[in-house]
Amino acid sequence: MLTQDDKALLAQKGISEAQIAAQLACFEKGFPYLKLEAAASIGNGIMATDACSLDGYVRAWENYKKAGHKVTKFVPASGAASRMFKNMFEFLGGDHNEPQTDFEKKFFSQIEHFAFYNDLNEACLRNQGKDIPALLAAGEYKAVAANLLEAAGLNYGALPKGLLKFHKYEDGARTPLEEHLVEGALYAAGADGQVNVHFTVSPEHRALFEKLVAEKAEKYAAKYGVTYHVSFSEQKPSTDTVAADMDNHPFRDEKGRLVFRPGGHGALIENLNDLDSDVIFVKNIDNVVPDRLKDDTVTYKQLIAGVLVTLQERAFEYLRLIDSGKYTHEQIEEMIRFVQQELYCRRSDIKNLEDADLVLYLKSKLNRPMRVCGMVKNVGEPGGGPFLAYNQDGTVSLQILESSQIDMKDPAKKAMFEKGTHFNPVDLVCAVRDYKGNKFDLTKYVDPNTGFISYKSKNGKDLKALELPGLWNGSMSDWNTVFVEVPLSTFNPVKTVNDLLREQHQ
Repeated sequence: MLTQDDKALLAQKGISEAQIAAQLACFEKGFPYLKLEAAASIGNGIMATDACSLDGYVRAWENYKKAGHKVTKFVPASGAASRMFKNMFEFLGGDHNEPQTDFEKKFFSQIEHFAFYNDLNEACLRNQGKDIPALLAAGEYKAVAANLLEAAGLNYGALPKGLLKFHKYEDGARTPLEEHLVEGALYAAGADGQVNVHFTVSPEHRALFEKLVAEKAEKYAAKYGVTYHVSFSEQKPSTDTVAADMDNHPFRDEKGRLVFRPGGHGALIENLNDLDSDVIFVKNIDNVVPDRLKDDTVTYKQLIAGVLVTLQERAFEYLRLIDSGKYTHEQIEEMIRFVQQELYCRRSDIKNLEDADLVLYLKSKLNRPMRVCGMVKNVGEPGGGPFLAYNQDGTVSLQILESSQIDMKDPAKKAMFEKGTHFNPVDLVCAVRDYKGNKFDLTKYVDPNTGFISYKSKNGKDLKALELPGLWNGSMSDWNTVFVEVPLSTFNPVKTVNDLLREQHQ
């Protein structure tokens, strides 16, 4: 039963009582596992390209940009870097004063190789009166860690990854935010030299992001001959989800107030939907490399974008043909092959449909948002797996799935997941307008049955948390989806601070 205070809180957040009821029902019934047909692989859902086709798709992308289309680079950047420093927090709070684990030993023995070394050295001098070598020689390892993580020093333990110094250059160190600005200039600049970059940030860090852009954008604009339009948004309060207790009733804090939690990255479909753009690249904030390694990133971003706009133009031609009413039986057969073989959306009974129903079906499948996703070979890194999965309408299409969406108690399904050859490192390019130039309402293409329930605690009490369908999982479930193999060199995430010591980040 909702109180007047509850209703006032819902109104403040922009959440309806019906939404709360639907969320609580999810806790009661859970989420069904997806029915799988197969893991996608080369030749069965994942497209491989040779040098000739790569060049053709890169040219297609360049021609698309020259035609004046608006392109945006969308970077989810709101996550705090606290998990990146988990090992160092454990060292700081631990009983031992000198490095013991392999992780700790590597961090301190190679500390001068981090791009933030000079800043950390200055913080140590300011707060301890000693530089890093002197502190380490005196065994004061924890003082160095404290200056890295805590507010009196660099405060890296509380900042988002996008604002941390990742890479060294002769003219200074760069943050991931800056690397994304550079990437934008290299593959997402419009014919007029405009580069649109959009970061989703948390409210408490927005001013810091804006300050860094104000300081740095002009430098990169001059270097690459572009003009930047950098925008920011925050996860909307209306996408928060209510927490539940173990009996699936609304969880309340010690003052009796409803407890809400962020809905996960799936909430960002709303932010994506708000962008006024024709094509949108989506890439995580921490997957960046120094300039000397950017060639592959740029080439394969152009490749997947070229595949996208080539497929989109064919879909548009078919839709205009359907609207004209002047199509032949052969052309309908061609459309069926395009939908089934190139967009990988298959329907087993398609040959049984009456002509009028067949045309309506083809139009419904062609007139949807479209995305092309880069897939890298699976080398044990975490990421969404590419699958051919059944949809609610009985069709089978390509989906990016997390392990939580797969019934791991079913040996056949578990084997599919474990033997998957590829995964998606959040490398997407999206077409979000229809063939008449209107923006799709992306919220209408979400599969609400693909959320996720996790278990957390607050003030010592257990609770259930509801995550919305993931941005590149269920939130894009009803899109046309195509998978393209890209090299592992395009995937260089930074999950822990020591990942910055990898050759790819030096």
